[in-house]
Amino acid sequence: PDFAAGKTYVYKYEGQLLGGLPQEGLGKAGVKVNCKVLLRAESRNTFLLKIVEPQIFEYAGIWPEDRFAPASKLTAALTAQLATPIKFEYANGAVGKVFAPAGVSATVMNLHRGIINILQLNLKNTQNVYELHEAGPHGVCKTHYMITEDVKTHQIVVIKSKDLTHCHEKVMKDVGLAYAEKCAECQQRLKSLTGTATYTYIMKPTDAGALVSEATVEELHQFSLFNTMTGAAEMRAKQTLTLMEVQNTAIVPSGAQYVARGSLRYEFATEILQTPIKLLKIDNAEAQIVEVLQHLATNNVAMVHEDAPLKFLQLVQLLRVATFESIQAIWDQYKTKPLHRRWILDAAPVVGTPAALRFLKEKFLAGEFTTIEFTQALLLGLHLATADPAAIEHTASLAMNPKIKAMPALREVVMLGYGSMVAKYCAEDPTCPAELLKPVHDHAAEAISRADAYEISLALKALGNAGHPASLKPIMKLLPGFGSAGAAMPIKVQVDAILALRNIAKKEPKLVQPVALQLFMDKTLHPEVRMVACIALVETKPSAALMTTVAGALEKEPSMEVANFAYTYIKSLTRSMAPDLVNVAAAANVAFRILSPKLERLSYFHSTALHLDLYLSPFMAGAAGTAFIINDAATILPRAVVAKARAYLAGAAADVLEVGFRTEGLQEALRRTPAADENADRVTKLKHTLKALINWKAMPATQPLGSIYVKLLGQEVAFANIDKTFIDNAIEQAAQAARPRARELLKEAVKALQAGIAFQYAKPVLAAEVRRILPTALGVPVELGFYTAAVAAADVNVKAVIAPPLPEDIETATLDKLMKTDLQLQAEARPRFSFTDTLVAMQAFAVIGVNTALIQAAVMARSKVHTVVPGKVGVRADIPRGIIKVEVLPAAVPDHVAAIGFETVAVARNIEDLPAERVASLAPAMPSGVQPLIPASVQKSLCGAVPYFQVKGCLEVTSRHAGFMGYNPLYYIVGQHAARISVGRGDGPAFERLEFEVHLAPEKVAQRFVTETYLAESEPQEENTILLKLREYLEAGLTNMSSSSSSSRSASSSRSSKSSRSSSSRSSRSSMSSSSSSSAHISRANVTHIPFEKFHKNRYLASQGKSKASSSSSIEVLQRKAKLLGDAVPPVVAIIARAVRSDRALGFQIAAYLDKPTSRAQIVLASIADNKWKLCADGVLPSRHKVSAKFGWGADCQESSATIKAETGMHESNPAARFEAEWNGLPRLVTLVAIYAKRASEYLLIPKAVRLAGISVDRAENKEREVAIIVAVPTKRSLNIIMKAPTMTVSKMDMSLPVALPIEKDGSVPALQNLDIQGIIQKARDKIVNLDIRAAIQNFDINAVLEKLDDGFEKLRGDIEKLLAELEKIIKESLPNLDIRTITENIKNLDVHGIIDKIQNLDIRAIFDKIQNLDIRAIFDKILNSDIRAIFDKIMNSDIRAIIEKWLNGIKAQVWDF
Repeated sequence: PDFAAGKTYVYKYEGQLLGGLPQEGLGKAGVKVNCKVLLRAESRNTFLLKIVEPQIFEYAGIWPEDRFAPASKLTAALTAQLATPIKFEYANGAVGKVFAPAGVSATVMNLHRGIINILQLNLKNTQNVYELHEAGPHGVCKTHYMITEDVKTHQIVVIKSKDLTHCHEKVMKDVGLAYAEKCAECQQRLKSLTGTATYTYIMKPTDAGALVSEATVEELHQFSLFNTMTGAAEMRAKQTLTLMEVQNTAIVPSGAQYVARGSLRYEFATEILQTPIKLLKIDNAEAQIVEVLQHLATNNVAMVHEDAPLKFLQLVQLLRVATFESIQAIWDQYKTKPLHRRWILDAAPVVGTPAALRFLKEKFLAGEFTTIEFTQALLLGLHLATADPAAIEHTASLAMNPKIKAMPALREVVMLGYGSMVAKYCAEDPTCPAELLKPVHDHAAEAISRADAYEISLALKALGNAGHPASLKPIMKLLPGFGSAGAAMPIKVQVDAILALRNIAKKEPKLVQPVALQLFMDKTLHPEVRMVACIALVETKPSAALMTTVAGALEKEPSMEVANFAYTYIKSLTRSMAPDLVNVAAAANVAFRILSPKLERLSYFHSTALHLDLYLSPFMAGAAGTAFIINDAATILPRAVVAKARAYLAGAAADVLEVGFRTEGLQEALRRTPAADENADRVTKLKHTLKALINWKAMPATQPLGSIYVKLLGQEVAFANIDKTFIDNAIEQAAQAARPRARELLKEAVKALQAGIAFQYAKPVLAAEVRRILPTALGVPVELGFYTAAVAAADVNVKAVIAPPLPEDIETATLDKLMKTDLQLQAEARPRFSFTDTLVAMQAFAVIGVNTALIQAAVMARSKVHTVVPGKVGVRADIPRGIIKVEVLPAAVPDHVAAIGFETVAVARNIEDLPAERVASLAPAMPSGVQPLIPASVQKSLCGAVPYFQVKGCLEVTSRHAGFMGYNPLYYIVGQHAARISVGRGDGPAFERLEFEVHLAPEKVAQRFVTETYLAESEPQEENTILLKLREYLEAGLTNMSSSSSSSRSASSSRSSKSSRSSSSRSSRSSMSSSSSSSAHISRANVTHIPFEKFHKNRYLASQGKSKASSSSSIEVLQRKAKLLGDAVPPVVAIIARAVRSDRALGFQIAAYLDKPTSRAQIVLASIADNKWKLCADGVLPSRHKVSAKFGWGADCQESSATIKAETGMHESNPAARFEAEWNGLPRLVTLVAIYAKRASEYLLIPKAVRLAGISVDRAENKEREVAIIVAVPTKRSLNIIMKAPTMTVSKMDMSLPVALPIEKDGSVPALQNLDIQGIIQKARDKIVNLDIRAAIQNFDINAVLEKLDDGFEKLRGDIEKLLAELEKIIKESLPNLDIRTITENIKNLDVHGIIDKIQNLDIRAIFDKIQNLDIRAIFDKILNSDIRAIFDKIMNSDIRAIIEKWLNGIKAQVWDF
């Protein structure tokens, strides 16, 4: 372009920017700028540009019906800056540097850049069509030129197109996306955000070149979360520049000094600190912060204000522009006020500015924050703070502070946060220097020199969070095979070093891949190290060739743990649908085909890796889950377990959550126990392991027992190493903290409860703040954002009534007095939750709009949820009578307990005229005469009442949308939608309360119902059968049921049942053997007709306890003897639930019964209003191989019934299990469901699909009203399943299993063969039932015991320390004199076979018989009748030192003998 010297070219300029849906007739928002542009060449390469007669307009309305409204006040405020001439370098159509006085703001400079950008023309004389990369406001973008000439008009037409999606040095600002990974594969077919710009020039030839007579620019930005063909939210910019005249009048530059203001590249202003939710005119930040803080603290005590979340966002926005001094002044003013203090501490971490981070740091070092407050603030603050050199420096100094170093947990948070801060900074600036991590590198080198494993791991975790490629070499020094220090490091450090490579692998996979591969292929390394290296290798997305190499190595892999882990990982990756793993899945398929013939039969009990994912292309969203289980053959516990969840959305991916557990130290400790015996079964290993865990004090203190870490969004936020010292310190600190003040705290708590406690708490949360800011050709930024703020609050009032009242000195109360206390608690709570989502968006919660500190114009989808759930609860614990009662009482209810609103609006406002804000709905009014299929406006109210409770509820729904415009899903979203729920009293009798009672003691239950039966005198008709039975038991003297005569009768019956069972067991075994031999001749073709042979109840019970059920203990026989157990035994527990109204009560009672001689349990549910209706559930456990249950309901449980049985046995000489279900008189609803299910299966062609799946379906005439399922185990890895219904038989043979079942061919389970569950449960119950706790603790003085225990333990602690020191001295003196050769000879001379023979000759059965014949009750009676206090006195007064010295002298003598 040619502009003659000495001439002033006058152009008419108009630029507008509109946002909304692309369809016309919907609401949109935008801005427009009109002016004249004066352009003059001041020198050969320097031009002056001046804006004359500027006008700014704003728009919020229905496009194109409404018109732009002038923003006169804003125009007047900016006229001085807009009228200031600016200078720019211009040569051969290329724009260079831009110059302006310092008084011109960045926002106004960007408007000038938008005009100058039109003049950027790189024309070539030799080509008409060409491509190049051209600089502009968006960065250096790919540009396509096409030049044509109109012969008739002699005009040159130049069309320039820019792809704004592919730009080098792209100008863009992201907030809240630093931890998100760019998924390039996710956007190969679909892109969530696209941008294009088209420039059209009409030029007139001149002697020196060509003059731009007219230029038009059209720029389009589209955004959609989902792949939709119905439209996406868009921002469309349009500029026109038309030559009006050429003048000779010169442009006078400004008198101020011109300074360089950059180039055409867009300059970010204060829009980063400005949220598009509400435009704030900040004149005095400190005063405005105080005003908002006062509003939040005052209006969110009794109730949460509806606008509390928005006010919290305003507080955050104001704090972002505040200086450190202002924040400090506000803190000094309100730090002593709890409500204001909490709001400041909740807002400061979210602010994210260096000033806020400095505030948190300095106030903690000054001792004005508690450790808990500071830790909570840092966990958020370090991850939400803006990453810049100042913030990184603050974090580094904090990590090295002595006060922080003295607190290990807090130091871990700071170190991990430092790595995350560097990661965020490098995400914005990929050329970030490696010097940022120098403090961590130096710390790691120092820790290596000291061989401090904990500090090395901490440094590695920080480097792993940073993920900087420069950390690869320091990490490799700690890996075996790459550095001299690596081989000497513990396995945990080696694993942490490999895990630290994963974030580096995401950035530089080619650097990490050879390292991970070498570690995985090195068979001399520990299997866990190699398996973790496999995880890191997959992070590098290996190729098919590399996967083939791995498969070849696995074919010869000696370690089954490594082979199974790698194979299962490869196998699960073959099914991956995630876009970023497409190539990995293809490579994994190649490796899977190579490995499957050899490794397919491996067990899942080995180390395993699993990966599952789902990706939906139409929604551009997906999720993935990965789990790693690293086992160790030595013990039953896994060595490490890691679980990770990953999410995909809108072309981005993130590791949302990862949790890992390691038990490396615990494994080493358990290897010294019998749990490490490889020949033991898994149950035996489990027993030994649990025993070792209980004796944790014997474990070594030099190594950690385990560790845990948590990662959020790919960043490790917390970890903990658990060792014996850690547990000891925690127990000691807790004991020291509680022991001196335990009684004082108890006394204060009881007094506070009696006086009443009132508590209010409010917690604000900025749950999400995700933003992307892009420049436009107009010079105005476009923002896409998502904000979520929430405020939750609770108002709790608790009061206790204690009868009889406790003494003034609580410590003098005995436990017996406490057991006789009737405690009543009444609590009223009003949990409230106010939730507001504010989005500058159009659809799918996407955000799009103009956001500057001067003007905002955006489309906004706003949703609001406000709930109030009041509650009033009374709790009473009548300890002497064994009654716990809970009452739900009526509470005051607001007009609406829940309100939900959603609306889409267009908003336009400017800083100079905030009261004139323009807001318009995106949905237009429906024109008259249109009759849509779905009404465009809906207002409905639905009310109903709960019949008995007389509680009325109403749901009000209002909706207005644009569905009348066409069949587009978006039309039904835009508009206003609201729903409100209200609850109130009905018109009938008043509802008083809900009652829930639990009665624990049968005799006390009966006593309660006889003397104090609820409404017994006023409403005798409500006393149902259960209450009458309880009364009968009390009157008949059931308190004598625990007499000695009863126990003797049960003992004799038990012995007789044992003899009958032993005889029946022998006959059962003989019949079973004969039946099994005959079944061998049955044809394999009739497998489904082979009868099921059930086990005898005493099978495999030769030396374990016998079943107490008789041979005729089927549920039918037992029910014929006693339909209801309540006729023979008292209830074990009774539960009563009532709804009490002013005129009557309604509810249900549940009673549970247990008949020990028949191993029968029964639960009866009865209605209080209807004496006859009941629901009965019977269960019988006649043997270890059979269980049955019967359900009946209706009048006396007779109307309908269903029986379910499960038993084990043999089918076709294979171990099997049979499940049967019989019914009689099912409810009509169940019958209808079965009929419709059958019809649906025929309609959906399910029978054909079943046959295709290899399932055989044959018609048969089986038993009516019965379904039987037989599951047989022909091999440990396959099943035969047969289902017999009344009209068909369905079977599936040889169904393979992924794991091997631990079942032998004869049906036995070795792991459970020695486990008598029934006997264990029975013995435990007998002890509990026969134990009279109240008599044992009668007059027990807990105060005296506590005092003596305190004195005794203090004395014992000193004595043990001295004696242990003497023992250590003895052992040290003894070790040099040990003669190893003599010891070995003595061991060799041991008669091991004789010892084993003696053990084998032990009469185990006789020992068990003696144990079973012990009179346990008599032993307990002796214990309970003893003087407990005298025993404690003897213990406390005994010379413990003398006892321990005698024991140590014995040990000393044995040591010397040894």
